[in-house]
Amino acid sequence: MGDSLTLEIADFVQLVHTGIYSEETGKPQPLRFTVAVRMKPAPHYAPDTPLEASKNYMDLKFAASEALPVATHFRLIEAVAEHVCETLFVQDARIEAVTVKIVKLALSVAQEQIGITLHRERR
Repeated sequence: MGDSLTLEIADFVQLVHTGIYSEETGKPQPLRFTVAVRMKPAPHYAPDTPLEASKNYMDLKFAASEALPVATHFRLIEAVAEHVCETLFVQDARIEAVTVKIVKLALSVAQEQIGITLHRERR
């Protein structure tokens, strides 16, 4: 296996219109995102290596926030995760794989984490 670089944003909370039950529709609910992307790394990273040799971490946050269409209601959080993956693949051809974990915070009763993890490889 060759070298790889994983960039990650963890535990980012965003309000998203999602859900299938009547109490979930019509208003956004808080989702906790962890997004990781796998990229081929540069051959070497020196102290003065420019940002272009990697990826701006804020692009991961953007894919799980502003890139989500506000007027769209996602029935499944799997569809939300799919949209995040697609956004990142379109953003940067160097991304080889994306993993999106989403926790539905509104469902938690005793701090349990209820949600999904979707992993996609570039096709």
